[in-house]
This record gives sequence, C-alpha cells and structure tokens, in this order.
Amino acid sequence: MIEQPISRAVSRIVVDGLWPRVDRRLPASRRPFDSPAMLRPHATSGPWTATHYGVFIPQLPAPHRYLNTMTLIGATGSELFDNDYLAARDARNTATVLSSTAAGDQHHYRGYDTAADCQFSEDGTSLRWGDDLTIDVRHPSVTVRGRYQDFSVDLQLAVTDQVSYFVKAPIYDHLSLLATYTGTIADESGTTAIGGLGTVEYARFLTHQSLARRPVPPPLKLPIDFFTYQIVNLDAETQILLTDVRARGRIACRLAHLRVLGKSSDVCTNTRMDVLEYRDTPLIDECGRSMDVPERFRWTVTDEAEAPVLTLDCAVDAPWRYGHGRGYVSAYTFDGRYRGDSVAGSGYVEWVDTQRARIEPTTGQDALRGGE
Repeated sequence: MIEQPISRAVSRIVVDGLWPRVDRRLPASRRPFDSPAMLRPHATSGPWTATHYGVFIPQLPAPHRYLNTMTLIGATGSELFDNDYLAARDARNTATVLSSTAAGDQHHYRGYDTAADCQFSEDGTSLRWGDDLTIDVRHPSVTVRGRYQDFSVDLQLAVTDQVSYFVKAPIYDHLSLLATYTGTIADESGTTAIGGLGTVEYARFLTHQSLARRPVPPPLKLPIDFFTYQIVNLDAETQILLTDVRARGRIACRLAHLRVLGKSSDVCTNTRMDVLEYRDTPLIDECGRSMDVPERFRWTVTDEAEAPVLTLDCAVDAPWRYGHGRGYVSAYTFDGRYRGDSVAGSGYVEWVDTQRARIEPTTGQDALRGGE
C-alpha cells in the first residue's frame, strides 16, 4: 500500500492541530439560525471557491424510498468530490447536479459549465442549472423544480431556524436546516404526492482550486478520503443526521445531530459507525474506478456520561446511485433504540470511500445486537 506521507502529514497538521482551534460547529448547532444572507452561490464573486445547495428527503414509501437534490457550484479541489472528467474549460466554472430516488431509472447526474449553462442570481434567490433544475431560495421558503430525462420533481419547503453545522470555520461553512415539505414526484407511470420532514443544506468552501483554471492534480487535492452522511427520520418530528468524515486516518467530523421539529436541537460527539459487512463486489463507476460500499453497518451514539442515546443496525436494500462526487447514494432499512425506545424505518445514505483499505469491524462487535 502507498503510504502517502505528504498528505498524511497535512491531514495530521490540519485535522488534529489547526481545525479544532477555528471550528465552531458545536456551539453554532445549539443556537437558532440567524444568517439567511449567507446562502449565496458566489458563482462569479469571491472569495469562495465552491458552494453547495442540497435538498434531501430521507424517508419515502416504496418504490422511491428517498429523494435527493445534491448540487455543487465550482470545483472543490478535494479527492472525494472532484470528478475531473466533468470539468468545464475553466475548472472553477464546473457545476454538477445529482438527483435520484430508488425507483426505476430515476437517476440524474450531469456536469455543467456555469459560464454557459447556468444562471445564478447574486443573492441566491434564483439558481438554475440548464433546463434541468431550478432552486429558488427566499428564506424561509425554498422551492425545487427538477425536469430530468426519466422523472420530474416539484417541492415546496418551509425552513425552520433549527440548524446543524458540520463545519463552521473561516474557510468552510457547511450546515443543514430542518424543514417541512410538500410536493410531487412524477414519471411515465404517474404522479406521487409526498410530504413530511426533510432538510435544506448549504456549504461554501475556500480552497486552492481558486488559484488555477485547470483541475488540481490528484496528488495535490485535499486528502479527504472517506465520507458518509446519513439522514434518518425516527417519526414525523424527529430527525437524526449522522456524519463520519476522515482524512488519511484522521477523524475530520464524526457527529450525530438530534433535532425535534419546533423543539430541541442537539449534537453528540460520542458517535461511532462500524461496517459489519461489505458488498461482495465493489461498485465500478463510468470511469472504471472501483469503490467498496457496505451492506450492513451500525451506528452507536452515547451522551457525555456514556449513557446510550441511539443504536441503529442498518441494511442497505436499495440501488446505489452514482454521482455524489466520486461516490454513491442509497437507502437502507434500520432497527434499533433511541433513548430507550425501539425504532425502525428507512434511512438515506451517502457514501464516498477512496481509502486504500476497508473499515474493519471491531473484534466481536457483530456478536451483539445494538441496544441489547
């Protein structure tokens, strides 16, 4: 295995040394969101390299299971999320859209040139990726209109002030706003009305990709090599966000955000994800790159006193859809316990893994079911 000494050293210095000194995600996640003016695309104005808008519906009846709208405006300069084969003439003008469900052929992934294909208002109120996707952000209202080859989407979301930050730092902000929604998903078989609890997300990045028209070469990309983000609605009001991000063996973000509509929002740092079983064969993307993805995994969350908060045993049972950067999205069935009560349902998973080795289960961990 290649040791990657330079990127490992960078990860150690940044993740273990610098980042804890500047990141303010924990206190910010316990306060109401009061900065809607920050939700701008920065497509033609500095200083930000790239921005991300996302709308995620984690639990829908079969066959859809979930609905995601994942966008990037600009290239990130990172190992996990850059697909350089989609880069615009000026890589800084690259944009992508991934939207999918688990039903049939409902999967759209495409690259765009922001200088030629897209229209983004400076204040973020109107965002358009060709004729495929329009997102209007007029806080606290967000509308999504997707017109893809095999399906269409219309959503109206009401954003709350309940915010969860994955990162809050001078060069990188990444947040999720709890939201309620109504809308429809349509294809040649008909139209399905949907409604419930979702999330609206925004991120902005400042990276070294700002300095060059060409994509950052692979050896110089930010060495983030594992990312999973998962959303679970436990009931009509309770939503859990689960995150595990790694950089050459360092933990960049491993959190569980717990939020109840109109009530509490909290974040737990004593969080662990264990892969119990991988898919027998790796997934192969359109460039011939392979990636290991899980079939079964477990989340364990405890509070500061080590008392159990959440245990979920999860089994992926929907198609993996390519296009979350170099990775995939899917859905899973879960069962477990939350604050002493039994829970079960369906969750949404994003998975991007360019590590050189699989995540190995802890010895004997699969002998016990979570919560027993």
